[in-house]
Amino acid sequence: MKKLYIIIFTLLVSVAGESFSQLANQNTYLLAQLDQYGNNYSACWGYRAPNGREYAILGCGTGTSFVDITDSANIHEVDFLPGLSSSWREMKVVGKYAYIVSEASGSGLQIVNLKYLPDSINLAATYFYTGYTHTHSVSQSGPYIYLNGGNNTPGGSDVGGVTVIDVTNPIAPVKRGSWSSFYVHDCRIVNDTIYACNIYNPPGTVSVINGINKDNLVTVASWQNNPNPFPHNCALPMNDRRYIYTTDETSSPNGKLKVWDKQNLSNVTLVTSWQPTGITTAIVHNIETYNNIAVIAHYTAGIRILDISNPTSPMEIAWYDTYPTNNNANFAGCWGVFMFPSGKIIGSDISGGLFVIKSTLDLVGINNENVNIPSEFQLKQNYPNPFNPATTVEYGLPKASYVTVKVFDAVGREAALLVDEYKPAGNHKVNFDASRLATGVYFYSMSAGDFVQTKKMVLVK
Repeated sequence: MKKLYIIIFTLLVSVAGESFSQLANQNTYLLAQLDQYGNNYSACWGYRAPNGREYAILGCGTGTSFVDITDSANIHEVDFLPGLSSSWREMKVVGKYAYIVSEASGSGLQIVNLKYLPDSINLAATYFYTGYTHTHSVSQSGPYIYLNGGNNTPGGSDVGGVTVIDVTNPIAPVKRGSWSSFYVHDCRIVNDTIYACNIYNPPGTVSVINGINKDNLVTVASWQNNPNPFPHNCALPMNDRRYIYTTDETSSPNGKLKVWDKQNLSNVTLVTSWQPTGITTAIVHNIETYNNIAVIAHYTAGIRILDISNPTSPMEIAWYDTYPTNNNANFAGCWGVFMFPSGKIIGSDISGGLFVIKSTLDLVGINNENVNIPSEFQLKQNYPNPFNPATTVEYGLPKASYVTVKVFDAVGREAALLVDEYKPAGNHKVNFDASRLATGVYFYSMSAGDFVQTKKMVLVK
């Protein structure tokens, strides 16, 4: 369906002798701003509970804030979890647990039970292993947490690559394999392939790592993120994974969003780069993709929303400036972003706190455009089957739903939790690493609303 986007331009203005374009907010409006803890806000993430309520999780200088954003007229903090003082705090959610890291030495991995929401949260455990005290960032895929940077891998202080943490048992993590060829600032995991942003090394490469065997991460390829290589984080368009987006966090020249064609990993090519409408000075920071939508935290330029239905030609369709002071090349303004299934978007601003916005466009509809939505719930046969040690489970959702996919042994004991979260309509897949299980017959079961189905799989070692 052809869409018409009207972009309003304003004149360049001059402030304190510096020119920058300060455009009015486009196709968005503010639901709430919460600034309760002063400066030093960092990352944000989101959690959608099984009952459909939505919560923002905000990194603050002295801990983590949990905010109920379900009711647009009553957006409020539910609870606050203290933590060691840090200007960087990041989190991800697996099932009903949040996993929080920071750069404060001794902070470890905080594990937060979310099942008591909307009343409160509970710190279930703080996890350490030998030599590990702090982390720069955290990534997630399936029942695995990936620790990036800090001292998560051997070799001394703050030279960490990436380490896999198995959270099949949410409050009793198990350390699996590590990759330490280069420092990893952040990474993205898609179908057990790890795309690691080596922001400093050798310099500025993106490494592709085979992560099927969680105990043995193997380098597949890498490429230098030229020009001006400084890859901060990355994301893949969900509907065409031939391409990958990287964000370069440089102030001189100003970091841009880059689009790469990675079909041939021995010859990854730069397709194009992108900057916000009318702005050439601000620095890009983080990108998150949701089918046909990309949401970007662009420091002084605020929250930027792109239509990426054509992944090689990102089109900006909306924005909200969380930092209207200027659009200079400063490490100030919007740090992180997250879009909920409802279409609400949160952004964390370093000095402004939490912004909750909504678009006047139908982002949920755009998000699902050109996606093959199943007509009914589906649980497909795993492949390969029999398998050793990894296999893939695919499932389809005709509507957004809270989904659980569990693996049981032959006598009905739970052996693994593969999925436990709210998922959008569409086709999904999850990889299952059974390297720690014995040969035998297993059963995997999917539950989504009233739909329950079970199938058999065979592990042969």
